[in-house]
Amino acid sequence: MMNMAKNYTLIAALTLAFASMAHAEEATPAPEAKPDNEVSFNAAVVSDYRYRGISQTRLKPALQVGADYVNNPTGFYAGTWATNIKWVKDGGGDGSVEWDLYAGKRGQITDDFAYDVGGLYYYYPSNELHPSANTFELYAQISAGPFSLKYSHSTTNLFGFVDSKNSGYLDAQFNNEVYDGYVLNLHVGHQNVKNNGAASYSDYKVGVTKDFGVVSVALAAVRANTDAYIGNGKNLAKTGAVLTISKTF
Repeated sequence: MMNMAKNYTLIAALTLAFASMAHAEEATPAPEAKPDNEVSFNAAVVSDYRYRGISQTRLKPALQVGADYVNNPTGFYAGTWATNIKWVKDGGGDGSVEWDLYAGKRGQITDDFAYDVGGLYYYYPSNELHPSANTFELYAQISAGPFSLKYSHSTTNLFGFVDSKNSGYLDAQFNNEVYDGYVLNLHVGHQNVKNNGAASYSDYKVGVTKDFGVVSVALAAVRANTDAYIGNGKNLAKTGAVLTISKTF
């Protein structure tokens, strides 16, 4: 009788344990699977549109909009993005818009390393510069956690520079949450302008980003170590604070 009592006690305990495990599994929902195809839109207002450390808007604000498509099973993506600019007019042209078109593929190399490869076309309607400001670059990026390293290579002249095909830009970034949703943004890059050594330079950024749900806000200090980029008498590479308010939906 004592052995049977022990057996009944053991069976009851196992039954309760399995019931508790089943309840826990039911209470914890499985991660929601991403749809095969996703489309998103984005909009931003910036106090100064800085690209690779150089102001594209003569240190003035810009309005920026874009759209992205992602095929999650394959990692293929495509998108478009546009902003107002001033530098083409400073160069003697008449364009006031930058319109970007890009496509690529991203995925995992290992559990720790990810890749992103693709192409990006910068289109400046009515730019009237010679050579044209329109530029196409191929890029490749590898990332691990908060670190990323990216190289962009122009297959055309670079943003209107004469004989600048095969210019390259190397970009290292660190983006990591440091406190309660605040993300530290660090960046250093180097632009090599082929056959235009005086126009080559390095640029730096230190900033912080916070997503408030309604909008995301970023504040950064940006500079480039060159005085070769002047627009309307202003040094477009000087150290400056850039405020960005953006929303993705």
